[in-house]
Amino acid sequence: MAETGPILILEDFLPYRLSVLSNTVSRGIASIYAERFNLSIPAWRVMAILGRFSGLSAGEVAERTAMDKVAVSRAVAHLIKEGLLTRDFADDDRRRSVLALTEKGWSVYREVVPLALEVEKDLLASLTLEEQETLSQLMGKLLDRALDMEKTDKSPRRKAYGAVV
Repeated sequence: MAETGPILILEDFLPYRLSVLSNTVSRGIASIYAERFNLSIPAWRVMAILGRFSGLSAGEVAERTAMDKVAVSRAVAHLIKEGLLTRDFADDDRRRSVLALTEKGWSVYREVVPLALEVEKDLLASLTLEEQETLSQLMGKLLDRALDMEKTDKSPRRKAYGAVV
């Protein structure tokens, strides 16, 4: 017997659509750096955030990228092994490790960034400048609301099986 009640049309569901868009765009950019530099999407994201904010801990990287700490930890280990990242201790707190790109890491970063920005430019070319501004504003509003819901736990996301798709 079929369940009565609301039906979820997954392909119209905003979280699913955002996830599909994100994954599709990320795979497109990843194809640029995966083969050439042996980087996964999480590894590149770690490099990208450290290219802007050097000296973060792995936990801070996870927080700034909204990535799972385990994924960040694996990416950091891979980047260190590949010689793209160093892990040192903070001057003010020897218990806190900080991450930084190596010269080799900076070299890869300088090669990938223009390519990633070109992919973004190509993607945004399908929108007018006004649409691009509106999209940016709307994404900011949605992120603010999602963070607020997360903080105040006002969402129904933790029913039965955990987070909604």
